[in-house]
Amino acid sequence: MRNQSKTSKSPRRPFEKERLDAELKIIGEFGLKNKREVWRINYTLAKLRSAARELLKLDEKDTKRIFEGGALLRRLHRIGALDESKNKLDYVLGLKVQDLLERRLQTQVFKLGLAKSIHHARVLIRQKHIRVGKQVVDVPSFIVRTDSQKHIDFALNSPLAGGPPGRAKKKKLKAAEAREAAGEGGEE
Repeated sequence: MRNQSKTSKSPRRPFEKERLDAELKIIGEFGLKNKREVWRINYTLAKLRSAARELLKLDEKDTKRIFEGGALLRRLHRIGALDESKNKLDYVLGLKVQDLLERRLQTQVFKLGLAKSIHHARVLIRQKHIRVGKQVVDVPSFIVRTDSQKHIDFALNSPLAGGPPGRAKKKKLKAAEAREAAGEGGEE
């Protein structure tokens, strides 16, 4: 059975100029496909913040706050959205959309220099040229954990990593062979 819960939430005011401009800037900076990708991250961030707010209401010695707060902070440390030194729930409230967008595979591929641009990174990921560890990942919004960040590389069967040549390369090689064969046949 597929998960039917919402992943994004559209804004209450659809034509608010400041928000529209800010969203467009984020889309350009991180190479997103559409506004829904921004809204999805905003929704995730809102859920994280509300969980932190609920826990901050409780007493500091409360077991629920200790366990759930610790789990929330560990999760954010593991994906790299929150620095290891920031080990308080108050820092969760200070998280920005950019902090989560920085952890996407698309952004990481570009930052590592595997792609020429942020848009090129998206194309490489969609065309299955990128792997994380041993697993080929073709989802640009894949959130990269800090421990798997150093394992991002080209896929083993990708032409970019020295694998078998791609369609265009094969076509060029075949055309070059045909020219050579025609050249040798014409000299006799």
